[in-house]
Amino acid sequence: MATQQDASSGLPAGTRGVAVQRGAGAPDADGVAEEVPVALEYNGISHAVMLATPLDLEDFALGFSLTEGIVDSRADVRDIALVEGCGGLTVQLQIASGCFARLKDKRRSLAGRTGCGLCGAESLPQAVQRPAPLQSEARFGAAAVSQAVQALQQRQPLRDASGATHAAGFADAQGRLLLVREDVGRHNALDKLVGALLVARQPAQDGFVVVTSRASYEMVGKTVRAGSALLAAVSGVTGLAIDLATDANLTLVGFARSERLSVYTHPERVVWAAAA
Repeated sequence: MATQQDASSGLPAGTRGVAVQRGAGAPDADGVAEEVPVALEYNGISHAVMLATPLDLEDFALGFSLTEGIVDSRADVRDIALVEGCGGLTVQLQIASGCFARLKDKRRSLAGRTGCGLCGAESLPQAVQRPAPLQSEARFGAAAVSQAVQALQQRQPLRDASGATHAAGFADAQGRLLLVREDVGRHNALDKLVGALLVARQPAQDGFVVVTSRASYEMVGKTVRAGSALLAAVSGVTGLAIDLATDANLTLVGFARSERLSVYTHPERVVWAAAA
């Protein structure tokens, strides 16, 4: 399982070298992203199994726990251990008793949870959960958002090596990219980023999130629960994402490429440069 960089191949951690045929000649060397089963276990009870890149898994577990409403803060997670076996990795978390009781109640109401958004939900209200609206007066310059998006393109070693991963980044109000996480899954990358923010004790409300994927309602919900007031996606947004962002007081930006931004909700939070 490739979790450390292979110095002989020069590939970054989370990838491995393979042979690829691109014509009639000899095979070429190529890099591909690793994807392994990762189980999340809370107080000894298995909760979810997802496919993820085997990097920054403690960040992933912390971020997932917060954005899925399993815990309310970093302090609710008492311990984290990573165990390898059975063809994958298990992240074992010890969480506060109140959070664990809430999780058990939630498990009783769901047929099963796989992290795909709708799987396991028995009703539409369960499937489309609406977090409490953000209380934020933050403002961000359009130039700062564009700057962060451009910087994100330069900080994706897994993407550069494999072409098969997504990234999520956190930028400060000036557009300086402070944290980046990558994964084969766009939700996983965002969860890893949220976990990294918790570990770094970096207040999410002080900046904004940029992602290389489209923005679905799940991505909006995770950003809101993390506490950031703006989500900028390189690709498009969905209608349900717009509805949720509107209700949650989140500024949702799509097609954030170079100097172009499409602001779908709460445009008052984006400050545009004055026309010359």
